[in-house]
Amino acid sequence: MPPPNDERRRPGGPRLKVRGLRRRFGATQALDRVDLDVAPGEIVALAGENGAGKSTLVRILSGAIDPDAGAIELDGRPFHPRDPAAARQLGIATIHQELSLAPHLTVAENIVLGAEPVRGPLLDRRAARQLARDAIGRIGHPELPLDAPTGALSAAQRQVVEIARAVGGGCRVLVLDEPTSSLGRRDVERLLALVRSVRSDGTSVIFISHALEELDQVGDRCVVLRDGRVSAEFPLPVASIDRIVEAMVGRDLSGLYPRTRGAVGDVLLSIEGLGGIGLPIDASLELRRGEVVGIAGLMGSGRSELLRTIFGLDPVRCGRIRVAGSAACATPAQRWRHGVGLVSEDRAREGLAVSLSVAENMGLPRLDRYGPPGLHWPPSLDRAARSWIERMDIRSRGPRQTVRELSGGNQQKVAMARLLEC
Repeated sequence: MPPPNDERRRPGGPRLKVRGLRRRFGATQALDRVDLDVAPGEIVALAGENGAGKSTLVRILSGAIDPDAGAIELDGRPFHPRDPAAARQLGIATIHQELSLAPHLTVAENIVLGAEPVRGPLLDRRAARQLARDAIGRIGHPELPLDAPTGALSAAQRQVVEIARAVGGGCRVLVLDEPTSSLGRRDVERLLALVRSVRSDGTSVIFISHALEELDQVGDRCVVLRDGRVSAEFPLPVASIDRIVEAMVGRDLSGLYPRTRGAVGDVLLSIEGLGGIGLPIDASLELRRGEVVGIAGLMGSGRSELLRTIFGLDPVRCGRIRVAGSAACATPAQRWRHGVGLVSEDRAREGLAVSLSVAENMGLPRLDRYGPPGLHWPPSLDRAARSWIERMDIRSRGPRQTVRELSGGNQQKVAMARLLEC
């Protein structure tokens, strides 16, 4: 466990100072007069529900978008970068959930990417290696192979490379947006230890995670956003995670998740001895009408592969899948018609068509419902999408907004709404 909070805070004024930050997207007020201070050597845990404004704040700090109003200061100087590269040069480095490394380059090349040392007109490779070696040494990972292709590393190792790149580039504020979402428990613990070590030289950290116990373990202070505003702020660790959740949702938790028991009916999905290419090896289960079955396991145990095989994305090597009594193997398109849907863990690459609109994503699996074969009628699609936007509180400008422009949490809602619609 980290030392008590009062031992971790450092004296002096804030390194990062945010005042009155506002940002609107159409009818949606994403940020509304947000104030935030982060001291040198402090880790601020940022919490909030989907659509609370966390992603918008991160995008502003990273230089990806400009605020409509408000001011940001970094070490007492105005901070208004023209783009993410300028934000890094000024001292704020952001590590997103989807890492921005070049997989074909080596670890050393990624660490110095964009700030390569030169000798005359040529790259100074010796100096580049030394800079990379110093960076991974500063974060306590000298064992990381400098010449290994980054694409060959594990997810946890790639996170380390991203942090080394930020630290090696001289960042004064490190923003970590859902850094543990693709890591197993052991790798999460290592990453949290690494984050705590980064602040030892005075680096300030903003840490965002939906795993609230991680915020409690790593943060010095918790700032909670709700509906684009700061709703609460308190020191960490807290006696109960419920305090964070109550600040996020704005009400007592006692009636938030009432447990109800539904009637369990006939078997809808039956799997017997299912084997795929690699994983799963021999999986069997039954799912009944009105039932929720949880599938648990460590990273690499075959959870995702099992679901992909059921849905028809991965081939069946052996065994049998029965959906509502039908035992035929099926493609994903056929599974949709059987009433089986899948929300992928890889939302950006295979879960959504982010360049298309909210309405188009919701209707993609069954476009035949919105017009004649080969065509679709946009007004009909928009009407269906508006219903789900309202029912699921999707923060958007409307059905015609592209999914890429939404926050991660609202993108996930679109993926869920597509299942319910189709």
